[in-house]
Amino acid sequence: MSFIDDDRPQKKTAHEIGTDLSMLSVDELKARVELLKSEIARLEAEVARKASGRQAAESFFRS
Repeated sequence: MSFIDDDRPQKKTAHEIGTDLSMLSVDELKARVELLKSEIARLEAEVARKASGRQAAESFFRS
C-alpha cells in the first residue's frame, strides 16, 4: 500500500504583493507572472463591464 499523496488537490499558487522573491525558482516566478497577468485581465474585464453598465445608466437618465 502506497502512502503517496499524489491524488490530493494541489495547493493553488498565490502571490502576495511585496513578498520576498529571492527563494523562488525561475519556473515559480514565471508561474506567478502568468497568474498575475490572468488576474489583471480579469480585473480589466470587470472594469469594462462596470463602465458599460454605468454608461447605460447615464444614457437612460439623460433621455
